[in-house]
Amino acid sequence: MQKRIVLATFLTLLATASFAQTGGAKDSPPASTTCDLGGGKTIKTDYSSPRMKGRKIYGGLVPFGAVWRTGANEATTFVATSDVKVHDRLVPAGSYTMFTVPNGDKWTLIINKKTGEWGIPYKYESDELIRVDMAVTRIDPPVENLVIEYDKMGAEDCTLTIDWETTRASVHITRGDRPEGMD
Repeated sequence: MQKRIVLATFLTLLATASFAQTGGAKDSPPASTTCDLGGGKTIKTDYSSPRMKGRKIYGGLVPFGAVWRTGANEATTFVATSDVKVHDRLVPAGSYTMFTVPNGDKWTLIINKKTGEWGIPYKYESDELIRVDMAVTRIDPPVENLVIEYDKMGAEDCTLTIDWETTRASVHITRGDRPEGMD
C-alpha cells in the first residue's frame, strides 16, 4: 500500500512539473497580432508576453538605452506580405525581427533582417534594415501583460502599439505602394 502512495505521489509531481513546462503556467505566453492593410496585404507579429509581477519594467527589468527583444523568449517577429512604410521608411515584403530601444521620452524601433534568434544578447547591428523613432505616451492604469497590437487607422494603414507598465510606444505603418504625401 505504501508503495502505491509513493508511486501516486511521484506521478502527480511529475505530471505537475510537465504541465508547468509545457504551458500550463507560462509566465510569458505566446501572443500574435495582425494588421490588414487591404488588398490581401498584412503585417503579422508573433511575440511572447511577459508579466509585470510587481517589478519595475522600464528603467529596471528593461534598461533605458539598451536594445530589447520587445518581449520574452524568442525575438519578436515582423512579417510583411508586401512592402510597407514604417514611419516613412520602406520595409520590403519579408520576414524580420523587431527590436526596440526604450527611453523615458522616446523609443527607437529596429527592424532587423536576422531571424530565428533567441533575441539576446543583441549582436545584429550589421543586419539592421531600419531604425525609426516611436512616440511615447503614458497610460493609466498600468498594463500587467505586455501587449503588442496593430490599431487600424484607415483602409491601408495602422499604428503599431506596444503597451506595458505605464508606457505606450507607437509608430505609424502604411502600405509601401501608397503614393508620396498620402501619410
